[in-house]
Amino acid sequence: MKDIGRPSARQLLIAAAVLVLLTGGATVPGLFSFDNITQMLRQISVTGIIALGVTFVVIAGRLDLTVGSLLSLCAVVAITLHDEISPVAAVTVPIIIGLVVGCINGFLVAILRLNSLIATLGMLSVLQAVALVWTSGQNALIDRPEATWFAVIGRGYLLDVPIPVLIFLLLAALTAILLGMTRFGREVFSVGGNEIASRFSSIAARQVLFTCYMISGTLTGMAAIVFSSRVMAAQNNSGSGLELQVLSAVILGGTSLAGGDGGIGRTIIGVVLLGFIQNALLLIGLPYYVQWLVSWVVIIGVVWADVASRRGRVLA
Repeated sequence: MKDIGRPSARQLLIAAAVLVLLTGGATVPGLFSFDNITQMLRQISVTGIIALGVTFVVIAGRLDLTVGSLLSLCAVVAITLHDEISPVAAVTVPIIIGLVVGCINGFLVAILRLNSLIATLGMLSVLQAVALVWTSGQNALIDRPEATWFAVIGRGYLLDVPIPVLIFLLLAALTAILLGMTRFGREVFSVGGNEIASRFSSIAARQVLFTCYMISGTLTGMAAIVFSSRVMAAQNNSGSGLELQVLSAVILGGTSLAGGDGGIGRTIIGVVLLGFIQNALLLIGLPYYVQWLVSWVVIIGVVWADVASRRGRVLA
């Protein structure tokens, strides 16, 4: 019989993350100051926007490892096109690239039925190579960053709130409605929970998976615009390792890697928690690469929690 009063492994893990965060707030000066919170939220907005799209893919029971390389490609394209064509091209073309790459991923995984880990890992290498060829190994820079409205997207404020944060919240609201209040959202959960059963329920599982990858790619393109506008420069490896951070945030929030369970609200919690922990590490003065160790610990811990909770349900 299942012990209702006993907290699950996932709840214990999230509680541990909150405890670490509160301990950091008590020991790290300025961690919870308004200025630091504002800057931290602006920094995690890029990761957050990407995580919104990846949430759809993970709930559907698949993975998308292309987001880091896709951001690199979209960012260098945006910066290059800004001076060569116009800021309008810098905003529109990356979104189109993200949509196209999402369609390619969707075709490989949903139509050709390739393993999502292998397919997106291969696409990761392709996108990284294209970004390298596009830049010829050089950094891409905007000549006059102070004289363009493009900077407002990543550096501007509205009512003392950073524009990137507002974009993240707006997209979070839209994706939450799509996932939680529409037929498509219910189909995503159904496919992730039991794809075979969903097909017998007249759900077009392949179309659902294809759409999830389209959403993930498009939101990554949007995130690249925010990133480019904030930095006003890009490298062919700007998004290197970002897929690890995004996946850590998604599963830390409670979205199951096995599919069929999760939500946008959970992803937001995961993004904020991970952002605060990483910010605390930087304020303490630890090297930047320590963040990768934290991401690794998060992934291992949450996967263990997910497996433990599922075993508990089976044995209950």
